[in-house]
Amino acid sequence: MNLKFVTLSAENHVGIIRINNPASLNALNSQIISELSVVAGQAEDDDNIYAVVITGEGRAFVAGADISEMVSLSVKEGEEFGRKGAEVFRKIEQMKKPVIAAVNGFALGGGCELAMACDIRIAADNAKFGQPEVGLGITPGFSGTVRMTKLIGAAKAKELIFTGRVIDAAEALSIGLVNKVVPAAELLQSVMEMANAIASKAPVAVRLSKECINFAVDNDTDDSNNTENVLFGKCFGTRDQKEGMEAFLGKRKAVFENR
Repeated sequence: MNLKFVTLSAENHVGIIRINNPASLNALNSQIISELSVVAGQAEDDDNIYAVVITGEGRAFVAGADISEMVSLSVKEGEEFGRKGAEVFRKIEQMKKPVIAAVNGFALGGGCELAMACDIRIAADNAKFGQPEVGLGITPGFSGTVRMTKLIGAAKAKELIFTGRVIDAAEALSIGLVNKVVPAAELLQSVMEMANAIASKAPVAVRLSKECINFAVDNDTDDSNNTENVLFGKCFGTRDQKEGMEAFLGKRKAVFENR
């Protein structure tokens, strides 16, 4: 596939996915959604990438889905478009590697939904969040109602979705929609510091920890405990576990090999 709007670069062991169509505020059309799927797959398959950052170019993270593409969709086409976006965002959510959203501006509709599909959200202090879809005569798509409910609770999700209200980064932090807010000029530096901190740990252990957490979100305590026990035990078959514990006992810095 000829990639026009989504790119992947790497710094050390951190992959950086950039959505680059600032003229449309990075609005999600079918091509960008498809490119995002391809690039996410590339990041997942690269064994030298231990953590992933997603951000947008220009003054928006993603300002929403492309209304010009959606305006004339039929019922069937609308469902297919929503399903396509939901499948790509689920792919990002289920990546074995941790994914950080660097929210550099508007994250509305599809942009808020993309950010919520990431494991961690760090926002610039000028970022804006919202699900304004009801003002367009549609519901949030791409699993927006599902993830927002899980992240901030049903009551707050209903308030934001029913009113379509856009909130600033400070309010997003206060309700648990984002993990951290930083000055806009320091956003990428702050995100890379966190991504590098994650990448410096045992990659296998980080991946298995993500698997445990994601399983716990959708399952009961007993099943989640069992999954954790199994994956905890799995760590002891890795070289990284031996290295991490031997380095600790030897009072030296661990050098992990991702195996």
